[in-house]
Amino acid sequence: MPFTPFHLGPALFFGLLLFRYINFPTFLIASVIVDIEPFLVLFLGLDYPLHGFFHSFLGGSIVAIALSLVMIRLNDKTQELVSSLKLGQNLSTKSIWLASFSGIYLHILFDSPLYSDIEPFYPLSVNPFYNEAMFIGFSIYAICVLTFFAGFLIYGYRLIKMRKKP
Repeated sequence: MPFTPFHLGPALFFGLLLFRYINFPTFLIASVIVDIEPFLVLFLGLDYPLHGFFHSFLGGSIVAIALSLVMIRLNDKTQELVSSLKLGQNLSTKSIWLASFSGIYLHILFDSPLYSDIEPFYPLSVNPFYNEAMFIGFSIYAICVLTFFAGFLIYGYRLIKMRKKP
């Protein structure tokens, strides 16, 4: 994917669109957490693909399970934080599982067309989504930026709507 913060655009947009169904803080974290892998590869100078195992659906699923278990445990604390932003939720733990898997899979799907080292269907060493065309990369970056602004518009709309309620 584009630089990791770009993932927050689609996460903000889809997280707010699906707010009634998925745990918002989990979805935000899930959308960026797998980029710990390339960060560690770069930071530690590892001889390992920049987008390795955890950028596959199998590896991402392992991360999603771990993230879900952590977020279930921290749910009260994260809800306090997001409630201060008027984004509190009272959803079941099922919403955390759904947010975790969908956020990580969305990340993998956004990254896969951009990077040749991603093997989304590991152990198969194929990336059917990869496309070298410059237009694809530009399009994905543009989608990320546009969804970021669209997400903020949705958030603003939610705040205005909440103020009008008695």
